[in-house]
Amino acid sequence: MSWTGRCRGLFFTLAALPAFALAEPAKAPFWPDTGAGRLAALALIQTLNAELLASRSATLVLEQWCRDYRLAAEPRIVAERVRGEDKAPDAEQLQRLGVVSAAELKYRRVRLKCGERVLSEADNWYVPARLTAEMNRLLDTTDTPFGKAVAALEPYRQTFTARLLWSPLPENWAMTGQVGSLRRPGGELAIPAALFEHRAVLRTGSHRPFSEVRETYRQDVLNFAPVLP
Repeated sequence: MSWTGRCRGLFFTLAALPAFALAEPAKAPFWPDTGAGRLAALALIQTLNAELLASRSATLVLEQWCRDYRLAAEPRIVAERVRGEDKAPDAEQLQRLGVVSAAELKYRRVRLKCGERVLSEADNWYVPARLTAEMNRLLDTTDTPFGKAVAALEPYRQTFTARLLWSPLPENWAMTGQVGSLRRPGGELAIPAALFEHRAVLRTGSHRPFSEVRETYRQDVLNFAPVLP
């Protein structure tokens, strides 16, 4: 066979291979354990924290975050139900929601996922009588996030607890100079599973409470490789 014929044969052989056989292997996210890496991680955690506190919908904030940081090919948030872990509301929750007994509430626990990444876990106690029949159907039978299911109520959030569960920098780091003793140049920053927590009451556009949520935001919100100076 001529040289031209061999090249033509090689071309058709490569063209017939599956696309993934020719692609470069995906690189795992790597956060360097340096001063810049720790500062960047803290800045991003606090940025997401502030955006959530200022927003009417955690779902929409997480969807935009997923899009901005390319956490999945399709930046769409779905609610993966976690069943068999019902949690009874306490007296303070009943009071905040303006109900007399726990029988007036439903409990829903979900993992909010973008692709395969779990961005938050949420406990939700809500008053089904204050939702429409279609909203209740969506919450009972689909993976629709709560914020999207009840969007027609024009809800807003009243956050009463916002707690940082992990900081990559010690308290008063800017005054003590301890960052240098923490970092491991060449090493990877160890990011724990849970980063921060919110507790909030959701109210309708007419200010009626209808849900209380407890949300824990997870390490997967940082599941990308940062470009650092």
